[in-house]
Amino acid sequence: MALGTATPPYELRFDAGRICLDLLATSHPVERLDGVRALRAWIGGVGLVPGGTPLAHAEGHWVQGFRELRSCIGPLVRAPHPFDTVPYERALRQVNDLARAATPAPRAVRTHSGDLVRELAAPPSCAELLALVARDAVELLTDPVARAAVRECEGDNCSLVYLDTSRGRRRRWCSSEVCGNRERVARHRRRAALARA
Repeated sequence: MALGTATPPYELRFDAGRICLDLLATSHPVERLDGVRALRAWIGGVGLVPGGTPLAHAEGHWVQGFRELRSCIGPLVRAPHPFDTVPYERALRQVNDLARAATPAPRAVRTHSGDLVRELAAPPSCAELLALVARDAVELLTDPVARAAVRECEGDNCSLVYLDTSRGRRRRWCSSEVCGNRERVARHRRRAALARA
């Protein structure tokens, strides 16, 4: 690697269709919530807080809290027919407990130009932000239509989960640009290899 260059960090993704599913995407293909800075970027990128909301007060335990919530959401959305297993029930209980907390209070604030914009009444706490994600998971799990649209990516070595809102519900990949493109390239290579044989 040339001096002064670095491998760019794996980008956060916000294309799963639900906040709770976007949280699941932070563990694939590598851990993306690897520190407070990455968590702040995810919180802002997924829209948990209005743009420009200061999150300087976020600390290391926030990262652990979001990772723990992620570890609970995964089995709940991936289990097609939940069984009364201890891990499933434990995960469900933890998501429900987190969802009970208060959420950040929004307020409308007038800008210099006279427009109204949304701000938070106070800096959000970790528990408030976790509650937003946990409530999104509860809504997904209890909405039969949305639940039926949850799909796992068909891409090789991809375990991402997304909400299929495509026409005809025929979406196959978490991202057409990522896994879909890989599949198209692999298919082209297979055809080219067969043509040479």
